[in-house]
Amino acid sequence: MADKTNRLDAVKADVIRPLNQTETKTALSALKEMGRSEPSVAGLLGKESPLRDFITAAFTLSPFLRDTAAVSPALLATAIGEPLEPALQRLVETARNAWRPEGGGTPSESEVMTALRTAKRGLSFLVALADLARIFSARDTTRWLSAFADASVAGAIDHLLLAGHESGKLRLADPSDPGRGSGLIVLGMGKLGGRELNYSSDIDVVVFFDLEAGTLVDPLDASEIYARMMRRLIRILQERTADGYVFRTDLRLRPDPGSTPLAVSLDAALIYYEGRGQNWERAAFIKARPVAGDIAAGENFMRLLTPFVFRKYLDYAAIADIHSIKRQIHVHKGHGAIAVKGHDVKLGRGGIREIEFFAQTQQLIAGGRMPPLRARETETALRALAEAKWITPEIAEELTGAYWFLRDVEHRIQMVRDEQTHNLPETDTELKRIAFMLGFADITGFSARLEEVLRTVERRYARLFEQEAKLSGGDGNLVFTGQQDDPGTLKTLAALGFTRPADMSRIIRTWHYGRYRATQSVEARERLTELMPALLKAFGESRRADEALLRFDHFLKGLPAGIQLFSLIGNNPPLLALIVTIMSSAPRLADIIASKPHVFDGMLDPGLMAEMPTRDYLFHRLATFIGGARAYEELLDRLRIFAAEQRFLIGIRLLTGTISGEQAARAFTHLADLLIEAALKAVIEEIELAHGSYPGGRVAIMGMGKLGSFELTAGSDVDLILLYDYDSEAAESEGPKPLDSMRYFTRLTQRLISALSAPMAEGVIFEVDLRLRPSGNKGPVATRINSFGKYQREEAWTWEHMALTRARLVCGDESLAEETKQVIAEVLSAKRGVAKIASDVAEMRKLIEAEKPPRDIWDFKLIPGGLIDIEFIAQYLRLVAPAKGMVPDTYGCSTAEALQMLGETLMKPADLDVCLEALRLFTELSQIIRLCVDGPFDPHDAPAGLLERVCRAGDCPDMGTLEGEVKRLSKAVRDVFRTSIGKLQK
Repeated sequence: MADKTNRLDAVKADVIRPLNQTETKTALSALKEMGRSEPSVAGLLGKESPLRDFITAAFTLSPFLRDTAAVSPALLATAIGEPLEPALQRLVETARNAWRPEGGGTPSESEVMTALRTAKRGLSFLVALADLARIFSARDTTRWLSAFADASVAGAIDHLLLAGHESGKLRLADPSDPGRGSGLIVLGMGKLGGRELNYSSDIDVVVFFDLEAGTLVDPLDASEIYARMMRRLIRILQERTADGYVFRTDLRLRPDPGSTPLAVSLDAALIYYEGRGQNWERAAFIKARPVAGDIAAGENFMRLLTPFVFRKYLDYAAIADIHSIKRQIHVHKGHGAIAVKGHDVKLGRGGIREIEFFAQTQQLIAGGRMPPLRARETETALRALAEAKWITPEIAEELTGAYWFLRDVEHRIQMVRDEQTHNLPETDTELKRIAFMLGFADITGFSARLEEVLRTVERRYARLFEQEAKLSGGDGNLVFTGQQDDPGTLKTLAALGFTRPADMSRIIRTWHYGRYRATQSVEARERLTELMPALLKAFGESRRADEALLRFDHFLKGLPAGIQLFSLIGNNPPLLALIVTIMSSAPRLADIIASKPHVFDGMLDPGLMAEMPTRDYLFHRLATFIGGARAYEELLDRLRIFAAEQRFLIGIRLLTGTISGEQAARAFTHLADLLIEAALKAVIEEIELAHGSYPGGRVAIMGMGKLGSFELTAGSDVDLILLYDYDSEAAESEGPKPLDSMRYFTRLTQRLISALSAPMAEGVIFEVDLRLRPSGNKGPVATRINSFGKYQREEAWTWEHMALTRARLVCGDESLAEETKQVIAEVLSAKRGVAKIASDVAEMRKLIEAEKPPRDIWDFKLIPGGLIDIEFIAQYLRLVAPAKGMVPDTYGCSTAEALQMLGETLMKPADLDVCLEALRLFTELSQIIRLCVDGPFDPHDAPAGLLERVCRAGDCPDMGTLEGEVKRLSKAVRDVFRTSIGKLQK
């Protein structure tokens, strides 16, 4: 700050001119009123002088100055009667010492607020008059405003620290100097940090605290205590009272402001900036400066942060990021071409921000290797760039002159009514006010000078960024930095196919902030940035691109790490296509990999699509995966993990068309067989540890329904019957805790059900249904083989024999399995009355239709002529075959295989063909839909990728055609059902 004691009475004549005669009369009237209480003001009015003319003109041009003087005439008396700088220095000291205890004790918070506001009003008044009088340059004005802001923040912080000390929450090293050694670091950012505050500026601060400083009585309360303190700081500085306000205060430049408290621990901040800091944050910290609290700790923190702000290598990549912030400002504020009326001199084209970015970008690029470039002040930075021959001296001089001219304009815009605005007025009358305040004779002269400056700045700024196109994606800008949207990026996203580009941009910025574990490392974010154009283009081509990206976001959120995935995707386009397919077609699969990211690991296997998921393939994979398990619970967890992963991978093959729906059904069933067998073996070992083996004990698991006929889907539960036998002479098991036979095998069954279906952290292996056992839910959960045989021969209903046509022994004791097969063969070989069977089957179908009507045409299982009809036809034919001279071996057959075997003899060829055609289509569609969505399928709400996939599965060009095919085939199947089994009531 200049060492001089200028007085306002040294003002030159005609430095400014009054707005008009009307305003002049109003100003003189106000001055006359002030003269009643202040003799020096009355004396000023008593004779003509440049000072009287200046004050009158100033009051016509600035209603704020006139109103301030009317409220506090003593301020005007000070302005016209004392040297300005000593008066300003006293006001700064008043703010800095507002916290100090005097006489009657520590001042209250309201007293501190009043002292700061009164001092701010006085300083603003005096600085504005000195600036308008050209006693102060724009440099002087910004320095005095910044000095006062420093003092206000420091005084408020000291007050808060002392209050914390007196309340017992803090333990200060020296209560007479609260900030020293406190570990509380308050950094001034932006124009405050650079000592370049504008006249009505808000102030940007960030606050950190050092837990090692020993200030906190209880370190566990740190976040709560300091957050409350920052809320009080904001109240002290910006709450409007009868005395006005001090400064609007913004703390949003702290690390990741959306998810961090108002004050951040030093360690957390350093970790953040080292691992997740953004280029725009680097730019912000160029001007950062300790202004309050523990100044020494703040200076040390800035030294620690230097490698983050100024890289050792030339950082040209920062150019795209910094320029994107400028574009974000344009879209946020809506500023376009250069104009005068309404132009934003700060953020508009050719404005102050372009000069600042011009300097800051080059400081970021070269500051790591050239320490003299690390200047906080814009003018100093431009001079340093010229001295380093980074720019020419002419450019530095040109931009420096433009900078201070625009700062002058900005100050006068704000002096009019003390408003935080940077926009020039829209009307001639108000524009004339600004022109006169700057000393221009008219609007024309001011406008010409302003346009000249703006175009000069715009030209220099544009040249700096002329390489920017090379740094953007080939399809347009794809920049995700800062806190606002880049308009070029929004246009690119819209062109790629995203319907909500702003929402998508916000989500992608979250990735770049490193808020997910997968994007926390610098390397992962660099790989993701390289991948972004291809990733977004692929999502954009998937029609409902927004939904696909949201699912990918959900997936990223759950990933433990990302660098391997991003590297693989970058080098493996088919993997990217596969991910996009999942996200755009299969919400259910997308949810699975989001909640269980480990299932994705299998996709990284380069042989995934080449290997068919046969029983042998799955057997060897499972044996390897569970081989190292030592304990029972560990084994079950591994089974759950394996179940989820392999179901997912079978589904991926189905989704991509590598396998058909029928092949997927067989693969899902092989997987179930192996998992049930492994679980049964583990359960038997556990039971035998506690209760011993049962003499002569044998156990076998019979699969029913879709499990028995190799027709499971991705979402199927499993229908099981546990069969057992034992030595009838034995009364109990032979272990340390013996059990009788009923309790032994019941407990074994219950343990198996729990092992398979109990929900654990890794999910379930399978949901289990036991309702197809003899006597259903009323019977025992486990069935002895002789009881099973007797029941099937003597008591079972037709529908139970229908179910038995799909029964298959999955695992267990081989001899018991053979006995069970013989029972099944014997029961199914019995000659039955054809009419009775037909009546029972028809009656059962009618009952299902009444109790479970289909939701719509896409409910392939329940629609008339759907999967139940086809299955019932096959089961009916199997039950009546012996009466028609056939004893076919359909054990272990799928519905299609059984239908083929039976239908060649028992059906018309055309009927058989239509049933097989419908079965293939309905199976294919059911498998894909059950894989991709939970719950009902609604074409109007389904992902676009899924609609494309089901159309491809049905060999139809669109959903309308596919719906027609479903209706045609289901009607034909229903006709076959009626003619084969009996007419159903409509």
